[in-house]
Amino acid sequence: MAAEGGARAGERAYAALLTEIQNGDLAPGAVLGEVEQATRLGVSRTPLREALRRLAADGLVRQASPRVTVVADIDRDDIRSLFEVRRALEETAARLAASRGDAALFAELAAAFERTAQPEAPSAGDPDAYYALIARFDAALDDAAGNAYLTSALTKVRAHLVRVRRLARDNPARLAASIGEHRLIASAIAARDADLAAHATHVHLHNALTSILDSLEASA
Repeated sequence: MAAEGGARAGERAYAALLTEIQNGDLAPGAVLGEVEQATRLGVSRTPLREALRRLAADGLVRQASPRVTVVADIDRDDIRSLFEVRRALEETAARLAASRGDAALFAELAAAFERTAQPEAPSAGDPDAYYALIARFDAALDDAAGNAYLTSALTKVRAHLVRVRRLARDNPARLAASIGEHRLIASAIAARDADLAAHATHVHLHNALTSILDSLEASA
C-alpha cells in the first residue's frame, strides 16, 4: 500500500514539474533542489527523485553535478534536432493512419479544422481552441497508427514541443496556415492517400520549424 502511495506521489510530482517546465515557470537552468522541491510539492524525497529520473529520461532536466539537477536548456540546434526526429515519426504515423485509421473520424477532423478556419467561427484566432483541436488530432493519429513504440516516441517529442511553442511568439498568420495544413493532412488520411498524408505532414513541419526559428530570431 505504501508503494502504491509512493507511486501516486511520484506521478503527481512528475506531472507538476512537467507542466511547470513546459509553461516556463521553471526556466532553462533553474535548479531543482530535492529538499526544496519535495517540500513545495508536498511529497517525500523518494517520489521526487523518481519524478526527476523520469524528466531526465525525457531530456527535460539534466545533472549539472552529482547533486544538482537543473532544467535542460533548449536552443536553435536542439529545436532543429527535435524537428528532425518529429518529421520521421509523424510522417510515418501519417502513412500508417492512412492505411489503418477510421476514415470517417479523420473526415470529421478535417471538417473541424475547416470550421475553425472560418473568420466567423467562435474559436477563430483562439490559440487554446486550436491546440485543443490539435490534441484531438494527435490522439486520433496515435490510435490509428496502432504502434505503441511509435506513440511512445511521439509522446516524448511532444513534451518538448510544448516548451518550444512557449518560446516562440504567437503568430496569428502562422496559426491560420497551420489549421489549413492540418485540414489537408486529415483529409489525405480520410482519403487513404498515404503519400499525400506524409507529404502534407512534411510541409507542415517545415513551415512550423521555419516559423519558430524566425520567431526566436525576432525575439533575440
